[in-house]
Amino acid sequence: MDTAAPGGESCNRRERSLSRVTKASDLLVTALENEGVGYIFAIPGEENLDVLESLRRSKIKLVLTRHEQAAGFMAATYGRLTGRAGVCLTTLGPGALNLTTAAAYAHLGAMPMVMITGQKAIRSSRQARFQIVDIVATMRPLTKMATQIVSAQSIPTLVRDAFRVAQQERPGPVHLELPEDIAADEAAADIIPPHVVELPVAPAASIERAAAMIMGASRPLVMLGAAASRPRLAEPLSAFVRRCGIPFFNTQMGKGAVNAGSNLYMGTAALSERDWVHEAIDQADLIISIGHDTVEKPPFLMGHNGPQVIHVGATPATVEQVYFPQAEIVGDVGASLTSLADRLEGKLPNGQTLLGLREGILAHLAERSTEDRFPLTPQRIVHDVRQVIPADGIVALDNGMYKIWFARNYRTSVANTLLLDNALATMGAGLPSAIAAALIHPDRRVLAVCGDGGFMMNSQELETAVRLKLNLVVLVLEDRAYGMIRWKQEVDGFSDFGLDFGNPDFVAYARSYGAKGSRVGKVSELSTMLEAAFSEGGVHLVVAPVDYSENMRVLVNELRPVAQAR
Repeated sequence: MDTAAPGGESCNRRERSLSRVTKASDLLVTALENEGVGYIFAIPGEENLDVLESLRRSKIKLVLTRHEQAAGFMAATYGRLTGRAGVCLTTLGPGALNLTTAAAYAHLGAMPMVMITGQKAIRSSRQARFQIVDIVATMRPLTKMATQIVSAQSIPTLVRDAFRVAQQERPGPVHLELPEDIAADEAAADIIPPHVVELPVAPAASIERAAAMIMGASRPLVMLGAAASRPRLAEPLSAFVRRCGIPFFNTQMGKGAVNAGSNLYMGTAALSERDWVHEAIDQADLIISIGHDTVEKPPFLMGHNGPQVIHVGATPATVEQVYFPQAEIVGDVGASLTSLADRLEGKLPNGQTLLGLREGILAHLAERSTEDRFPLTPQRIVHDVRQVIPADGIVALDNGMYKIWFARNYRTSVANTLLLDNALATMGAGLPSAIAAALIHPDRRVLAVCGDGGFMMNSQELETAVRLKLNLVVLVLEDRAYGMIRWKQEVDGFSDFGLDFGNPDFVAYARSYGAKGSRVGKVSELSTMLEAAFSEGGVHLVVAPVDYSENMRVLVNELRPVAQAR
């Protein structure tokens, strides 16, 4: 949804909408202030110097990062957590190209973000083709909109349109390129104030059709997908589940959309098939799919002999080989679910048929979660992290084998408190995402969980966290290999080859940045060290060795006969 910022800020911005400025870079920054931008994550270059000077006089806080990719991940996470577009700024050429992974991260993950990049002057070419890459053309496949600003007077319109496009469903990244000669131009133009844009309401006929299908179902089940985790949907989703009493499960990116402490929670589909939660999915005759986005790795493989599926979303379903719903409710999800619950409440005698499977599913997930083996098992790591993170605490996962274990075993009770990427699934995003979360929620506990491979891809951002004086804990799980690929290698029958590496002394590494560092030497130390780090405050790195033999034991050997028996 595209809305003005809350409170008095919107009034102040409307007053500024009548102001006129004399320089294009000032106009740009005023337009960003008008959108309620509080942070810009950036590595500027010489082509951004006019913008940098305008930011110096602004209330917007410039967050200087150590890599452009990290700046993009931070801006995308800001959008994910707030629903308002995060902003990042880089120079031309190599700096802008370093945003491409973050652009794809936001595009597939539906995170609103505005990327502003510099460029050489377009009215002259005193440096010929030096550093010039067609960034607008590069960004077009990775964004909802990409354009070059060729006129200073057009800045207010383009900025307003960029935020509107980025924030409207389906949210995503937008790219604006500002050449240095345009940034230095004199300009006079009015700022355009934001306005509220409401999503259309789903047709009554589609709601009636879905209600009839649900009332006729013998074993209904609700699935919460990535789009169910939009910040504004927590209340209507929880109300729908509570009023209808239908058991639910979620995709990886749908975790926390409804309180997993609910007695209707059946689990998370961390795998596409064979897992314990698929016992309920396989027995369901109807799945109400709320907010499913097929950019996620499929939570189940839909077949023609399987359950009927109703798609509920702000946008129509994307039909795929494994996802082809038989009915759709397209429109404002919150309003649609309220209308649907009005028709269903108290009329579903079969609504909880599958609930009897819940206890067994959750019991299997809890197995060995307190085992005293060292190095630590993934189950024990998830268990101990959950013990030290309060309900509203945020865990930001990088991408690795542990992501599957956290998706399966980590229970959430507040929306957007387990940040994982099951769309682009890129490594290197965990620490930058946690930094953004700690900036937005300084009063909450924030933990980054990274494998040693993913951590080293953006580990330099430890300096950023220290410089910002954040309260942030980073848990590095060490197996000295690219663990998920090694697991796949073993599952597919290939020889163990090409995936091992060495590590620095992580404790000394953290201290070299001015952070605190500690290493877990026995099972009981993990929760103790994490608790001590949070209690002390500041930036801490805790490194823990992990035993990934559980990957084969549980995710393959234990689940294979279960799947064959179904």
